[in-house]
Amino acid sequence: MIVIGIDPGIATTGYGVIKKEKDSFCCLDYGVIKTNKKDTTPSRLSVLDKNISSLIKKYSPNFLAVENLYFFKNVKSALPVSQAKGVILLNAEKSKINVCEFTPLEVKTTVTGYGKADKNQIQEMIRITLNLKEKPCPPDAADALGVALCGIIKKASPF
Repeated sequence: MIVIGIDPGIATTGYGVIKKEKDSFCCLDYGVIKTNKKDTTPSRLSVLDKNISSLIKKYSPNFLAVENLYFFKNVKSALPVSQAKGVILLNAEKSKINVCEFTPLEVKTTVTGYGKADKNQIQEMIRITLNLKEKPCPPDAADALGVALCGIIKKASPF
């Protein structure tokens, strides 16, 4: 089973690709998709679209796991993140791939066993679980790996 985990954002979208075979996990890839803040929103969304489409074609995942937007202190950041998430969901639909959504609390609890775990604790548990030499960085990519792990561990039901 292969899952792509995604931490959506307009400036930086994290992604992590994990494969599960029997009882072990293997990290196939992780990183970030960055857009230029000087570009227009449509141009930035187009960059995201092309990159998400490429990831889906490259890894042929069984499903996508996406971090759910649950609360925003800043409405200015909520709209662009929602737009980025829309591009991600549209790519999944076009590719006939199911999507599962998880809140940050669900990811933290699944990955570390503690819903108030900090970034460092999450990164360390991801490193251990995926047998990585170093903690995954940058934080957006680490978050995406956590989302992917949550999806595989929970064997989530797509919405």
